[in-house]
Amino acid sequence: MVFERGTRLLAGAVVVACMVLLGPSAPDGSLSAGPMPVGTARDFVPNRVMTWNICNPCGRGNADRAAEIAELAPQVVGLQEACRRDVERVRDHLENLYGLDYHVEYGTVLQNWGRCGGVPWNPGGYGQAILSAEPMTDHVNVEYPDGGSEDRGFMAVTTLVDDRPVRVFNTHLAQRRQEAVRAEQTAVIAAEIARHDRAIVLGDFNAVPDTPELTPIWALAEDTDPGCRPAQAGACAPTTDWQSKFDYVFLRGVTSLGHRVRQSPHSDHHVLHSDVDVT
Repeated sequence: MVFERGTRLLAGAVVVACMVLLGPSAPDGSLSAGPMPVGTARDFVPNRVMTWNICNPCGRGNADRAAEIAELAPQVVGLQEACRRDVERVRDHLENLYGLDYHVEYGTVLQNWGRCGGVPWNPGGYGQAILSAEPMTDHVNVEYPDGGSEDRGFMAVTTLVDDRPVRVFNTHLAQRRQEAVRAEQTAVIAAEIARHDRAIVLGDFNAVPDTPELTPIWALAEDTDPGCRPAQAGACAPTTDWQSKFDYVFLRGVTSLGHRVRQSPHSDHHVLHSDVDVT
């Protein structure tokens, strides 16, 4: 019996090793259908970016979150409603189960035991996070002067996308029915975006495309979906379970090559990812 069990383990190890050697399921790096089996190794897609509000607290497993990210293998991932401990575990799963070794920076805006656990005197950090296949520099974390009903902010880093340096922002604006607060927040982040000729802005803006508070962002950048503009708000694919377009990949000096919105069973927000051309 011990011999048979050892033989099965050896066979499994050989299968995993073959997956590592073969890499992606297709020569062009295109995605295979369905969830990735644990142990499947793949390469980063160097021009792919992704934004996802992972929903916290929602009681979802970090292994499931990692599997969602691994199936797409983006170069850069922006997460919102992210507990630092959860992101650490997601990052570990991505490396240990799928061979995707991400660098991580955090945009913590509050310490919250109710959302992120921990102990009362050392609660978990909550806010945004950016995962990048390449190292990140010039990291800044900014809390908005008024977060609304909960502290909110944005973070920014410089990293490589499509093998070129790009300023990447990640934000989460004030909750719904707080339009005036969001208008103040977009004015703050727009002033920073305007300083860069080339930028990718990821996030949950809690606002549909034709709301006035997004006007400063639209003046600087375009949505990754060329058919999604304020005047065509009804044509924008919804990114939430309540059928609203709240999540964006805004591009400044960067061209969209394609995008996809994919429902996730692990969050009340869908996964939004985009392949881009930075040249």
